[in-house]
Amino acid sequence: MRERDQQKWKPVLPDKRLRLSRDRAPILLEGRMILSPNRSHFDGFAAARTSTLATLRGRIERIEAHGDAYLSDRVALGHVDVDAALQGGLAIGAMHEVFAEGRQSAAATGFIVGLAGRTGLAGRAAARRPLVWVRQDFTEIESGALSMSGLAELGLDPRLLVTVRAADVDTALQTAADALACDALGVVVLEVWGEARQLDLVASRKLTLAAQASGVTGLLLRVAAEPQPSTAETRWIVRAAHSPPATLWSAWGAPMFDAQLVRNRHGPVGRWIMEWKCDECLFSKPAAYPQPVAAAPAHRPHQAPARARGSVFKRSGHRFA
Repeated sequence: MRERDQQKWKPVLPDKRLRLSRDRAPILLEGRMILSPNRSHFDGFAAARTSTLATLRGRIERIEAHGDAYLSDRVALGHVDVDAALQGGLAIGAMHEVFAEGRQSAAATGFIVGLAGRTGLAGRAAARRPLVWVRQDFTEIESGALSMSGLAELGLDPRLLVTVRAADVDTALQTAADALACDALGVVVLEVWGEARQLDLVASRKLTLAAQASGVTGLLLRVAAEPQPSTAETRWIVRAAHSPPATLWSAWGAPMFDAQLVRNRHGPVGRWIMEWKCDECLFSKPAAYPQPVAAAPAHRPHQAPARARGSVFKRSGHRFA
């Protein structure tokens, strides 16, 4: 190519302004501006980029809309109404969030133990897989340490529990993500106290993808925190409920939870009173207790005659039946 032609196709403009015809476009190559005979390569690049973005958006929409394809396994919790709302039970290989106030941390921990007992021990084909519980180190100061005897009372085998104490939220997140990637585990519990800006939508998506890839169920326990946007399958707000009257051979009643399902990706939400059966390791509806709290006197039947109930006596300004 002659020197005159080279100067024609590779002009250097000091004022960085270039006048082009409609059928030409500028290209920056090796720090110099040259002219392209047409815009076809630009149009092809833009079309390829648009096609790639459309493909990625379509994949994301299919994952979000039909996420149940990754969640084919579900385990029934035992509570009929809850299982119906969850389309058969709690999804395996997904993330589930449990929120509670600071004073309700014990109730939320018990609820998490129940979910872990159902999903980790009864819900997988290979049962009795280890449970990894990741906690911040100062959580024990706020809510106390996990009691192995308490876990055994709730029906969870303490020998399957592996506890990890993380120094901060970042370490806890990374530990939980690594544990979720291990398909030899049954359940991974991540417990974080208070507000944590690290637990954003990106972190939630990372945990969800790890759970879906390995099939390990993730349970996120948030105490004294406000719910934030996430990719969790379900979100619960748990409070303690009144236990029914205890039997003669029991010192206290069965664990009762006031569980409110505020997020359900594949079904309705609702609020139920759920009783945890420690021996059967499942939730159920609380039974009705029509019998009186106080036993009837031995010298007269429980259903006293109406005439006797109507007779009263006055003594010192009080009335006695």
